[in-house]
Amino acid sequence: MDLAQLRLFVRAAERGSFAAAARDLDMDASAVSRAVAALEAELGTRLLQRTTRTMALTEAGQAYLARIGPILDELDRARDEVAAAGAEPVGTLRLTTSVAFGAACLMPLVPEMRARFPRLKLELLISDSNLDLATERIDIALRLAPEPRADLIGVRLFATRYRVVASPGYLAREGTPATPGAVRDRPAIVFALPEFRSRWLFRREGEIEDVPVAAGLAISSGLAIRQAAQDGLGLALLPDWLVGGDLAAGALVDVFPEHEVTATSFDTAAWLLYASRQYLPRKVRLMIDFLRERLTGPAAPAPRRKPEGPRGGS
Repeated sequence: MDLAQLRLFVRAAERGSFAAAARDLDMDASAVSRAVAALEAELGTRLLQRTTRTMALTEAGQAYLARIGPILDELDRARDEVAAAGAEPVGTLRLTTSVAFGAACLMPLVPEMRARFPRLKLELLISDSNLDLATERIDIALRLAPEPRADLIGVRLFATRYRVVASPGYLAREGTPATPGAVRDRPAIVFALPEFRSRWLFRREGEIEDVPVAAGLAISSGLAIRQAAQDGLGLALLPDWLVGGDLAAGALVDVFPEHEVTATSFDTAAWLLYASRQYLPRKVRLMIDFLRERLTGPAAPAPRRKPEGPRGGS
């Protein structure tokens, strides 16, 4: 039995087309098709049902894939353990995260990644689109959510906390809201999604206050919202992993340091996600360990004294 044929069959079955499998492996689609046809001839049964537009596993193909997939995984595991024990990981690793999280949390780690894994080619898909790990052949995703998807393995990196922030200049000009309820009188900078633009929830000592928010400026980028807040354009609700440095430096002020604040859920976290499969390549395991070690969450800045100045709102 030709292992190369088996691997090409598995890749074609996973990707749903010979062309996609060929692109993954930098081959001609005709070569993949011929290899699968040769395997089918050897087995004496059709594994993949082809039409001009689609390709799907036959019943025999499903059964065969279920049997040989774990065997190939074990062969790969054995190869990695023998050949790569103590060696640097090699190959390509694809990682995705959002634009803001990528800029604030991932990109500062890239120089260290390159130094630690010099033979590993990194492909970073920085996008606010929720890319599918299987379709895009993504090894690791870093995402923000209350909990991970059921079909993925999730490693909780750190809890996230959101803060109502503003620039010192804005607070000096407009006054500091005395209570969360006073926020309703201030045009705010909000994230341009329906669930983020109409209200903020404040929690203190177990008591929750639901405050309507007037969207004076709606922006689809967390980085742009941060910039607008720094420029004194209004109050903004932003995560501590994005504004922790600004708060420590005094570029932004936490307007309600005694409160937990959210637009959706108080129980959100940064998650490291990867596909649920029996065999995890060594390069992925090492990168997971690295990210778990380095992404431990931002240190919560000490509450800042609210600046003196005129107080607006009530």
